[in-house]
Formats: sequence, structure tokens, C-alpha cells
Amino acid sequence: MAQDTVIEKLLREFGTTSTSIISDNLQRLPGAVGLRPFHKIEGTMVGRALTVKVAAGDNKLIHKALDVVEPGQVIVVDGGGETSRALIGEIMVAIARSRNAVGFVIDGAIRDSATIGAGDFPVFARSAIHRGPYKHGPGSINVPVCIGGMAVNPGDIVVGDHDGIVAFPVEGAEALLESVRASERMEEEMLRQIAEGTYVGAYA
Repeated sequence: MAQDTVIEKLLREFGTTSTSIISDNLQRLPGAVGLRPFHKIEGTMVGRALTVKVAAGDNKLIHKALDVVEPGQVIVVDGGGETSRALIGEIMVAIARSRNAVGFVIDGAIRDSATIGAGDFPVFARSAIHRGPYKHGPGSINVPVCIGGMAVNPGDIVVGDHDGIVAFPVEGAEALLESVRASERMEEEMLRQIAEGTYVGAYA
């Protein structure tokens, strides 16, 4: 099976699971702390990372990223956790959607939160504020970044749902998926036992 086909299948499969179970099977280590969804949750976001590093409160390089984003990519922005200025808003979300990106992950602030919240285009961020961004730079695209304490490299698989964001390399993703499915089966069995009154505890 061609590598692209394998990755597409992996993305589809990870889109049917949850960040909590993925995190459990990564020794509960990866995961962006402090980011939350601002959009209307309808399913799980999954895609490959287009990483962006920006200066605090500056979105010049996010505009440049929107010029090169490819279908199926998640635009992952390391804004250093700065929340005094919004890095994206309604217009940039509309552009990303029109270019078939699958979401934004912003370690910083957004604005137009009411409009974004009424839509289903995935936007994860630290907070919302009305103040707009600088547009001077500097910054970089497709470099390693840190999002809420989580390292993300270009091309990593990024999964986001109601609980938050987790990212991990494509290498090893097939084995991770097998572990995730095993955990799901174990949880289903535990829930069955609870419903039947036969559950005796995880540490019995």
C-alpha cells in the first residue's frame, strides 16, 4: 500500500477516537495544556501539522502560512502563549476553510469568538480578546514549535476534540492506533460490566 494511502487511512482512523485515549497510550505525556475549542464541536479534528512560529502578538507569518497551506493540514501556531492580542479572527478562519485546511491550533488568543463559536471549523486557542495583532514579523513556517508545552514538528498528526489537542509523529502511528483500539475495547468491557453489576474495579 502506498505511503500516502497508509497515512490517509491512519488519519481517518484517528478521527474516530479521542484525545484522552490517545494520550493514555502515549504514557499521558503529550498534550497541549491551556488550549480549548472555540468552535462548535462536531466530531474530531485530525490532520497533518503546518507549523508556524510567530513573534508575540504578531500574525504576519500566519498570513503567509495561509498562502501555502495544503488540504488536510492543521495550522499550528506557536504564539508563545501571548494573549494580549488576537492572532486570528473570522476572516482568517474563512480563508483557511476555503483552502481546505482542517483547523487552527493557536497558542495565543483569537477574536470574533461569537462567529467562530457558531461555526464548526475547528479553532483551538488559549483565550479570546478584541485587540488586533501586529503584522511585522519575524517568524518561521515549517519549523519545530511548542504549543502549550507540547512539541509539534512539521507533518505530525494533530488530533483535537472537546478535551483538547494531542500531536504525535507519523512514525509509530500505526502501533499507537493498535494500542488505542485495544484500550477502547477494554473500556467497552468495563462499561459492560458496570452496567451488568459485575465490575469489581480496575485494581481488584
